[in-house]
Amino acid sequence: MSAWYVYIGRLRDGRFYVGISQASPATLLKTHLSGDHSRYTRAQGMVRIEWTELQPSLASAKARERQLKGWSHDKKQALIEGNIEKLKQLARSRKHPAS
Repeated sequence: MSAWYVYIGRLRDGRFYVGISQASPATLLKTHLSGDHSRYTRAQGMVRIEWTELQPSLASAKARERQLKGWSHDKKQALIEGNIEKLKQLARSRKHPAS
């Protein structure tokens, strides 16, 4: 059984890139920086890997990646910062938006 990393990388313009890989975060960043990982990050410029989470299977990694891709920039930033209260607040505000 192989482990998978779900990660959030920061692009040159401040946006986030969410992906999955079996490579370690250090190796993954090197492939992004060299332009060998994806056309998108080669064009947009990956600056650094901000956050990683280990998943036990490809299926669980894909599910988590899909979940994170649906999150707002602010919610991803709260996750990166480990700000659980803000994560909860942002989750509530999405379920019950202000009128």
